[in-house]
Amino acid sequence: MIALALDIGGARTGIAVSDRTGSVASPVKVLPAAEVEGMARSFRMILEDYEPEILVCGLPQTMAGEEGPQAEHIRSVAQRIADAAGLPLAFIDERLSSTEAKRILRAQGLNEKQMRGKVDMISASLFLQAWLDSQRRKEERG
Repeated sequence: MIALALDIGGARTGIAVSDRTGSVASPVKVLPAAEVEGMARSFRMILEDYEPEILVCGLPQTMAGEEGPQAEHIRSVAQRIADAAGLPLAFIDERLSSTEAKRILRAQGLNEKQMRGKVDMISASLFLQAWLDSQRRKEERG
């Protein structure tokens, strides 16, 4: 099953996708949030290229594991995108995914300016991988 992940932000949305087997997540790109929310051609092309079967969105949570103040907004934006794309929608905790994405990019030698356009898609791939792993564990348990 191909899953498409969105790290929905105010200015940018990071996009990641799984392979056909639903085993490995890979970063795709970052688009302006308005293009994703408005189903612009740039986002529709990604949907056509990857043909996802489910949309997975990161949900901001507090360190205590409760939904953060942005969560309600993200839920509503994600639902509009999923409805427009005709895809089922799943959410996953995105806590610390941006921090981990920055750590990975710093380890590759990138500075803050070079990271700016990449953090969101790396973050999306990190929480998509966590979602894929959790789905696999559910299947293994039967």
